[in-house]
Amino acid sequence: MEKKTCWNLENSYRSLPGVFFTSQNPEPVHAPELIVLNEQVAESLGLDVKELGAGFLSGNVVPEGAAPLAQAYAGHQFGHFNMLGDGRAVLIGEQITPGGERYDIQLKGGGRTPYSRGGDGRAGLGPMLREYMISEAIYGLEIPTTRSLAVVTTGESIYRETKQQGAIMTRVATSHIRVGTFQFASRFGEVDDLRALADYALRRHYPDGLDAPNPYLFLLQEVIKRQAALIAKWQMVGFIHGVMNTDNMTISGETIDYGPCAFMDAYDPKTVFSSIDTGGRYAYGNQPAIAGWNLARFAESLLPILHDEQEESLKLAQEAVMEFPNLYEGHWIDGMRSKLGLFNDEEGDRALAEELLNLMEENQSDFTNTFRSLTLDNADYALFKTPGFSAWKEKWEIRRNRQGESMEASQRLMQNSNPSVIPRNHRVEEALQSAVDQEDPGMMERLLAVLKNPYAYSSEQEEYYIHPNPSSRPYRTFCGT
Repeated sequence: MEKKTCWNLENSYRSLPGVFFTSQNPEPVHAPELIVLNEQVAESLGLDVKELGAGFLSGNVVPEGAAPLAQAYAGHQFGHFNMLGDGRAVLIGEQITPGGERYDIQLKGGGRTPYSRGGDGRAGLGPMLREYMISEAIYGLEIPTTRSLAVVTTGESIYRETKQQGAIMTRVATSHIRVGTFQFASRFGEVDDLRALADYALRRHYPDGLDAPNPYLFLLQEVIKRQAALIAKWQMVGFIHGVMNTDNMTISGETIDYGPCAFMDAYDPKTVFSSIDTGGRYAYGNQPAIAGWNLARFAESLLPILHDEQEESLKLAQEAVMEFPNLYEGHWIDGMRSKLGLFNDEEGDRALAEELLNLMEENQSDFTNTFRSLTLDNADYALFKTPGFSAWKEKWEIRRNRQGESMEASQRLMQNSNPSVIPRNHRVEEALQSAVDQEDPGMMERLLAVLKNPYAYSSEQEEYYIHPNPSSRPYRTFCGT
């Protein structure tokens, strides 16, 4: 008797012209084994946790109602345009939740597709567990993100620099429509294809825009707004994506594609972790500018449908993109005010925040722990004993005293805005090593439990806020493709 897992799948992406996808079943694997299952995500999707086994999560069993496909897209990778697509991912379908929400269900590592470009279509256990952990941490930090339903091993090996255990991650997203999807339509499709994609994106993510005077300008403006808010949230917690290629920027405004991502320890805008980002293109301090660059590419892709007159279309696109810096700046300064316990706006707030950041950079002060210690009023924190800090603190306290809210309210605002813990890079590596090399997921499970509520300031989090000892070797991350 077939097991019921409460799949409720639709396949609306197939309503798009065929140029946007290729029908593609997942490639069966030898011996799938469940490594981690996100029960909270499963339940929110309306899936039966007890019956959701490795067969479904590996692609060996295709759920009823699924019509699997691989998506086509393009993108600028480190500034260079390439034809891309789902080279190792298969979209199973769109799960409609009990609440009526729609989520893509994608198997990452599900096998070769027509877009694999010579790759094997598979993924390694370490990188998939890394994405699972970091995406859950980002979710705990209340930042829009794709999430991971599960990771299974395949019973097969893959080969990168070394031999690795094969794995498949089930990714959940409000959609996988990317800036690169629109670039693909503009470069390789017809105008009608581009218009069909824009209409679909509006229906799925911005339905209010369907009745707007210019729906496609509305789409552009809304994507810009969401990305401005998203990047500011990244900056507030020291998150470095690592590969902000245009194919890794979503139309929905969710964080996606956790490859060589990591969180900054000592504050330095030049911080880069990715082994392939040798020029620092995607450094922490460059992320806002890169987001603006990516959005300009999105606007370019929409030019054929923004207006019938080419000159007017270009004008509309330029005006929309030029709003990004102001939108981002507004989110950034609002975020910094909250981190400093400030409720109202004053003209000197940016200077006050930047002065603290400069002190942090000069003293190589830990980004997360500086704000944590400010929140806890920890006089013993090293930065607070350095020259220049006492003068800054006096300005900050005068500024806080000018607002009408109490100091207790200010501290609560700070606690809700400054995480006590982040997924420290050394902790992530320890957990990965234990789970992959020793086949013991316990350390990973404990880390995930701590990261579930990073603003709790609980006793269980105490050991996890400690930053690593200085090392002569800089921390490096890898894409894991």
